[in-house]
Amino acid sequence: MTPQQPPLRPFGRAQLAAPTGEEAAASDRRAIEGLGVPQPVLMENAGRSAAHVLQRLFPEGPVVALVGAGNNGGDALVLLRTLAAWGRDVTAVLVADRPAEESLLHGWGVRWVEDRTLTSGPKWAAQLYPAGVLVDGILGTGARGEPRTRQATAIRRINHAGRPVLALDIPSGVDSGTGEVAGEAVRADVTVSFGAPKLGALLHPGRAHAGRLVAVEIGFPPTEVSDALAWVVTPAWAQEQLPRRALDTHKNAVGRLVIVAGKSGMAGAAVLAAQAAFRAGAGLVQVASARENRPVLQAAIPEAIYVDPDEGGALEEALAQASAVAVGPGLGTTDRAEALLARVLAVAGPPLVADADALNLLAVGRPRPPREALAGRSALVTPHPGEMGRLFPAAAAGAGRIALARGASEALGCAVVLKGAPSVTAAGDYPVLVDTQGSSDLAVAGMGDVLTGVCGSLLAQGCAPRESGAVGLYLTGRAAAIAGRGRSLTPGDVVRWLPQALSERGHGMTDLDLPFVLFDLDPAR
Repeated sequence: MTPQQPPLRPFGRAQLAAPTGEEAAASDRRAIEGLGVPQPVLMENAGRSAAHVLQRLFPEGPVVALVGAGNNGGDALVLLRTLAAWGRDVTAVLVADRPAEESLLHGWGVRWVEDRTLTSGPKWAAQLYPAGVLVDGILGTGARGEPRTRQATAIRRINHAGRPVLALDIPSGVDSGTGEVAGEAVRADVTVSFGAPKLGALLHPGRAHAGRLVAVEIGFPPTEVSDALAWVVTPAWAQEQLPRRALDTHKNAVGRLVIVAGKSGMAGAAVLAAQAAFRAGAGLVQVASARENRPVLQAAIPEAIYVDPDEGGALEEALAQASAVAVGPGLGTTDRAEALLARVLAVAGPPLVADADALNLLAVGRPRPPREALAGRSALVTPHPGEMGRLFPAAAAGAGRIALARGASEALGCAVVLKGAPSVTAAGDYPVLVDTQGSSDLAVAGMGDVLTGVCGSLLAQGCAPRESGAVGLYLTGRAAAIAGRGRSLTPGDVVRWLPQALSERGHGMTDLDLPFVLFDLDPAR
């Protein structure tokens, strides 16, 4: 069965940072002070690029921009002047104390209105309602906390105008580093970010305010890996991490994975993990599960080799020959499950991915505290927020997703996938990798088992834990999008469409045929 119309992939260059406001300001300084790029050049590039995007997406009707102080307001003025030169009807509504920027307008007669002359609701309505599109140029990436009264009033009026909204760099009122919303915040249909998508536009609640997120190149120098707290998992990046197979390879060389999963009556968790592992490219999969599950396992996935954990030495033999191990799905938290986990941890060598009940056991120190249990081995853990809360109850109470994932990685000494909206992958001092493929459709029991199988498969094929986690998230999310089931999605649908997700090549797809577009993520498609 083939989807009627496979959804467009997000578009993104292979190396794409997700800077905070402070990091974006540092890029500005590197360009201006380090390389001698004049600030007006960067502003010109930003405003003109945003004008191109606006013209493609909203080609008709008057354009009204709400113009704030600083560079964000300057970008809005360049956008308006550019559109005026192209023949669009434009108006600037000033919502800050700044003089008319004659140098930015280049002599074009942009209609200029000060918000303080529009004190009553109807007068504001007369300015905003005829617009084909509103432009949010009120607050930039340096803004923190609750907007002041004047700016908050303008934000409310944008949100109540009933017109499409294009935000510049970050929706006003959204923290560019954390995505937090302290007061009023613009709800944009499109956000055009300069140089890179801002981290706050990728993290909730800011993500819900950003709409379609487009990043454009404006002349910044390349971003070094150490220059950004977070990077974006794009289609091109994920493809670069996939293992390459030699032409003369064989099943043992492309990855032997042992999956320890499924207490009695929980065969489904082991089945899903094993099916996903095969679909993600593992050469050989062995499943150690309760003896009662054997008929189900061998009927559902005859390609896998069943390992009886109660048969003397069988599990240890499989683990000793494994390229990687996945443990936890449906394992339970009984004494028997603890003993199985202890046997897995006792075999040093193969990299390991731990999920579900393996994490619940480790959270209470069974068989050992988590850092001690994972010490000295290459490992990946994949907790959802509930499991993370049990592993780190104090930290999980108040930390943001990025800080929580990094803190857990440091505390455990291994790579961590913190599942959620969005899922993020952290490993030591490396930048956190932010997933772009997750959706509420994945909120179904069994999806974690599929992710464990995919991550274990990638580990077995030679991927490092950090890359296995981030690529595993991308592939499962993309397979879910291809399946196109919406809220009817099941884990089996994701397994079924993993091969198509793996086969895709290139930077993704965008309907913005503009060479300076670096990233295009539209939640509506």
